[in-house]
Amino acid sequence: MSIPSITLNNGVAIPQLGFGTYKLPPAATRDLVLRAFEAGYRHVDTAQMYRNEREVGEAVAASGLPRDELFVTTKLNNAFHAHDDALAAFDRSLEALGLEHVDLFLIHWPLPAQDRYLEAWAALEEIYASGRARAIGVSNFQPHHLRRVLAEGTVVPAVNQVEVHPYLAQDELRAFDAEHGIVTEAWSPLGRGSVLADPVIGEVARRHDRTPAQVVLRWHLQRGDVVFPKSATPERIVENAQLFGFELPADDMAAISALDRGERTGSHPDQMNDTGR
Repeated sequence: MSIPSITLNNGVAIPQLGFGTYKLPPAATRDLVLRAFEAGYRHVDTAQMYRNEREVGEAVAASGLPRDELFVTTKLNNAFHAHDDALAAFDRSLEALGLEHVDLFLIHWPLPAQDRYLEAWAALEEIYASGRARAIGVSNFQPHHLRRVLAEGTVVPAVNQVEVHPYLAQDELRAFDAEHGIVTEAWSPLGRGSVLADPVIGEVARRHDRTPAQVVLRWHLQRGDVVFPKSATPERIVENAQLFGFELPADDMAAISALDRGERTGSHPDQMNDTGR
């Protein structure tokens, strides 16, 4: 399986399909990430708040794959937006992962009520300058958050990781990202399963002899976003990677996009407390 890559605004290539580890139990994470690598994934997404960085790192080490063939993302815990706290938290992530660098490091949430994400971003810029993160970015940032980062920072975020699925298409936010050279990544790409029973998606899946999940993930890829489905089921891990032997025509893409209803499965970034996704 050959997974296409997208070139970030600093020239780093990111595989467009990755494996998500949100809510994977730490005890199962190592084996599931290894199963994903066996299925052809080369991109894995974790976070300090997921509490499974160590197990992700163990899978990277046990895989036998060259480090430069893997793309590893982690994210800053909400409790550590203060400059020195962010630097120390990143050091702990590298230690837990057992890596000398990560490929992408993100601020997990903007937490506007706390209003320290610019301080955190300054720390990420230092980490990037040190070479210990090949790229830096943000997660769950809205345009008004991004405008402040663009105005006051010196590095344009490479990525904005946000909730995107057919019921929350995020077209305006994605357009803002694209205008500023920021790649959009889609978390909860299947709407935590809510979109899979939609009759429109079911009909498209039947016509293409694919599962509803494969059709939705293909929709994401053709829109140009990076996507990383999560599954604790080995068969689904393989199924979710089988997205490259078919293409959705324009009318199917439009029909799925028309399902947008602005429906979130997670917190709104402007209302998010500090507990995290």
